[in-house]
Amino acid sequence: MRHFENIGQIMVFIKDSNKKSFLKIIKEVFVLFFIKREIPFYYFKYFFRKEVENYLDYLSTGEVNVIGSSFILHNPAYRSLLENKLFFALLCEKSSLNIPKLISYNLGNIFYHNNTTTQIFNKSELLSFFEHVFTEDKLDGLFFRPPSEYGGKGCFKINRACLKKELDDIFDAIISGYYVHTEIIKQHSEINKIHDKSVSTLRIISLITSENQPKIICAFMRFGVGNSVVDNVTSGGFFVGVNMNNGTLKKEGYNDLNNGGKVVYEHPDSHFKFEGFKVPYFKEACDEVLKGVKVIPDRFIGWDVAITPNGPIIVEANWQPDLPASDIAYGGLLKSSHIKNILEELKQK
Repeated sequence: MRHFENIGQIMVFIKDSNKKSFLKIIKEVFVLFFIKREIPFYYFKYFFRKEVENYLDYLSTGEVNVIGSSFILHNPAYRSLLENKLFFALLCEKSSLNIPKLISYNLGNIFYHNNTTTQIFNKSELLSFFEHVFTEDKLDGLFFRPPSEYGGKGCFKINRACLKKELDDIFDAIISGYYVHTEIIKQHSEINKIHDKSVSTLRIISLITSENQPKIICAFMRFGVGNSVVDNVTSGGFFVGVNMNNGTLKKEGYNDLNNGGKVVYEHPDSHFKFEGFKVPYFKEACDEVLKGVKVIPDRFIGWDVAITPNGPIIVEANWQPDLPASDIAYGGLLKSSHIKNILEELKQK
């Protein structure tokens, strides 16, 4: 039972009133066992629900692992660029990609800004450093991200208006950590109608086919809840699939199983209903991702793209994207001929 991340996931399955009948669950588990050649623990994370009739169209745990660990799809040299947000930002600054402007960064108590290095020893020096940054770059705030953390962990903002108080609270965390400091993204007003406390990003999956053709496979949009500054599902948010043909949101969104595994049809804070919402600049976001593939031609990448009033901006890229979430958002990735072809290619290697 190690495939269940915690006892809460088991309880979600037990308590779910939307389960298929016991006999149907047993039948489908046996079918998956014989077809996939593995014990389908993943079935109990989502596919036991009544509405999932096409359960065979979803990736098994083994198939997810094969795609995620393949050296054919993931070049180790590109992986190091994608894993480190600082490396990624420095590389993208040399390209034509739209990314949040890298303002400064720190490695412990060594701070870098505009080709100048400053060593910080106390709060007053840190306050002076950021006052200078805000003045020189004409900013009202900065967004901090640890270079190598996932799921929005460790992210926070500082604001010029209450800089001293905020630095009093987080001085030790900053000075003992490693952070990339970027401009704060201004989100499109239409998306703010759904949730305006965090930037809601598109996760867009790109694939370079065996014929060396870059393709967009699927996309979903992530939303934060409450006052969280990040939208990551693992940080309490949820995701909603995007219809690839017209860039509109699907009817339902999904919480992470660790957060109850609920299906939601509207944002819990704004009560904005998802179905039919047209994501601004969706085509342009996909085009920006295809530009990104030319800069980092890894064969399988999950790109996080924010939508500003002026168009899409790439926040980061992930060499190991959340395939299970993509699978659910798409409605079964094995419906995609590109995914089927990739799995067939990997079997032959």
